[in-house]
Amino acid sequence: MSISNAAAFAASLDAQLAELDLSARLRLVAGLEGRAVFTTSLGIEDQVITAAIGWNGLPVEVSTLETGRLFKETVDLIAETEERFGISIKRFYPKPDDIDAYAAKYGLNGFYESVEARHACCHVRKLVPLAEALSGARFWVTGLRRSQSGNRASTPFAEYDAERDLIKVNPLADWSIDDVNAYVEAESVPTNPLHKRGYPSIGCEPCTRAIKPGEPERAGRWWWENDEKRECGLHVPEAATSLVPTPA
Repeated sequence: MSISNAAAFAASLDAQLAELDLSARLRLVAGLEGRAVFTTSLGIEDQVITAAIGWNGLPVEVSTLETGRLFKETVDLIAETEERFGISIKRFYPKPDDIDAYAAKYGLNGFYESVEARHACCHVRKLVPLAEALSGARFWVTGLRRSQSGNRASTPFAEYDAERDLIKVNPLADWSIDDVNAYVEAESVPTNPLHKRGYPSIGCEPCTRAIKPGEPERAGRWWWENDEKRECGLHVPEAATSLVPTPA
């Protein structure tokens, strides 16, 4: 499919998804030709999507990026979620040689020292495993919501991801955090206990802190950086391959 055709298809899908509820959105995508992969960080939004996939028995692969620096609570939730919804979550890990090369160049926790080093760490621990998880997929399902941050305010239900040559689907794009919490409570969805300790957005342990009252949902991610639109590169292509150290 050409880029123009893929973009037109994504626009048409976006309009269709806008008229549906969550379960119907996921059923529509699961019924389309091509492999669909949902990447979960085990955050509260992603748990909602996992629940909808599991309860509806949808043929959507569920994967997670086990970066090696996740909170214990996050890792423990993977097995709990699999048991609760009767699904298998495929883990994707960073390559040991990439981790060693990163540490040799920046130090194991060098991401605190510069944006370049932080991007390089995210590339090794997230972007490379993500590429493996999405290899051969036509649809990438995510838990992005417009109200998560200013950088995500225009998130569509579907868009063509030219960098990865696939259709990115965001079935919770129009959900507020109140919508998410209401669903979790009504359906008894298991969630990360860190959410109740002031962590609305949870990533790697060294790069995530609890937020203060009144702060945006993602204020606790890479909090030492000044850029209010900071991302890891999964959803904004800011982590360039050239930043990744090459093993000696």
